[in-house]
Amino acid sequence: MNWVARRLDGRMHYGWITVGVVFFVLLAVAGTRATPSVMMLPLEQQFGWSRGTISLAISINLALYGLAGPFAAAAMQRFGVRPTVLVALATLAAGVALSSMMTQPWQMVLVWGVMVGSATGVAALTLSATVVNRWFTTHRGLAMGILTASSATGQLVFLPFLASISEHHGWRPVVFVVAAAAVVVLPLVAWLLPERPATVGLRPVGETADAPAGPAPAPKNPIKVAFGTLAMASKTRDFWLLFFSFFVCGASTNGYVGTHLIAMCSDYGMTQVQGATLLATMGIFDLFGTTLSGWLSDRFNARFLLFWYYGLRGLSLIYLPYAFGIDFFGLPLFAVFYGLDWIATVPPTVRLATDVYGRESAPIVFGWVVAGHQLGAAFAALGGGMLRSSLGSYTVATMISGGLCLVAAVTVLRINRARIGGRRGDLNGIESG
Repeated sequence: MNWVARRLDGRMHYGWITVGVVFFVLLAVAGTRATPSVMMLPLEQQFGWSRGTISLAISINLALYGLAGPFAAAAMQRFGVRPTVLVALATLAAGVALSSMMTQPWQMVLVWGVMVGSATGVAALTLSATVVNRWFTTHRGLAMGILTASSATGQLVFLPFLASISEHHGWRPVVFVVAAAAVVVLPLVAWLLPERPATVGLRPVGETADAPAGPAPAPKNPIKVAFGTLAMASKTRDFWLLFFSFFVCGASTNGYVGTHLIAMCSDYGMTQVQGATLLATMGIFDLFGTTLSGWLSDRFNARFLLFWYYGLRGLSLIYLPYAFGIDFFGLPLFAVFYGLDWIATVPPTVRLATDVYGRESAPIVFGWVVAGHQLGAAFAALGGGMLRSSLGSYTVATMISGGLCLVAAVTVLRINRARIGGRRGDLNGIESG
C-alpha cells in the first residue's frame, strides 16, 4: 500500500483509491443482498414455499444487516477496518455457497437470514461512513455519495444477469456466482485497504499540513463502545428523528421495492428478467442520483434535501400501481423518477449525523441509524409479502409505503435545528475515556 501511495504522490490522493476498494466491496455485497429477490419465484415453484415464508428469511436478513452495523463500526475501531471486512467477506462467501444445499425453509432462515444478514451488515453503510470520516476532511458528501451509489451499481451489474441464470438454469448456479463475487474482492481488501491516512504517511483529503494530527482512538471493547454510544445518542431528539426517517427509507427501498418489485411485475404478466431489468434500470439512475446527492450535501442544507427526497419518493410510490396500466410511459417514468431518489437520502443523513455527533462518534451513531433503516426494511419485506398473500395484490402495501415517505418528509425538517454543545463531547468521551 505504501508503494502505491508513493506512486500516486502529487497526482491523486490515496483516499480516492480507498474509496475505489470499498466501492467494489459494497458492490459485491449489494449483489448478494439483491439475490433473494431473484430467488423468490424459483423457490416458490420448486419447493412450494409461500412468499410470506420466503419474506421471513429476507426480513431477518435485512434486520441483522442493520443491527450488525454499530457493532461492526466499533469492531473497526478495535480490530481495524481491513481484518473486520476480510472476516465478513469470507463469512459471506461461505454462507452463500452453503445455501445451495438448502431444501427446507428453516435452512433459508438460518443461512440467508442469520449468516448472510450478519456478514453483509459489516460491509455496509457503516463501513462507508467510517472510511469517509477517516480519509476526508473535504468532499465527504461526494465520497459518501459514490460509495452509497455502489448499491445501485450492484443491482445494475448483478440483477439481470442473475435473473437470466435463474430463468434458464435454476437458482443454485445463482448462489455460486454471488459467492464467487465475494471471493474476488478479498485480495483487493487485503492488499489495498490501509487503516488510516497516517498508515501510508498521508493526511485526510483537504486537511492542511499545519493542522494538528489527532491520535487514533485507544482500542476499546466494541460491544461497550456500541452500546455506550447508543445510550448517549438515544437521549437526544435528533437521534430518534434520524432513526425514524431511516426506518422509512429502508421500508420504502430495500424492504419493499428491492424485495417485491420483481414478484410484483410477475403479477402483471412480466417475466422475471423484465422485472429484474426494471430494477437494474432504477439502479442506473440511482448511480447518478446518489452521487449528485453527495455533491449537493457538501453545498446545501441536508434537512431540506431530505425533505425533497422523501416527499418525491412517496409520490412516486403512490403512482406505482397506476404505472402498470399505462402502456408506454408508465413504468419507465417510475424507474427514472424513483431511481434517481432510491438511496439519495444516505449522504445527507451521514452529514447530519457527523454535524451533530462528531467525526469519531458519527460512524457508530450512524450504525444505529442504519439499524433503524434495516428494521424498516425487514418490516416492509415481511409485511409486503403477508399483504400480498392475504389480499392477492401489492396495491395496499405500496400505498402504505408511499404514505410513510410523506410523513418522513415532514419529520426530517426537525433534525439538527440547533447546535448542541455538550452532546458531542459526551459521545466522544465514550471512545477516549
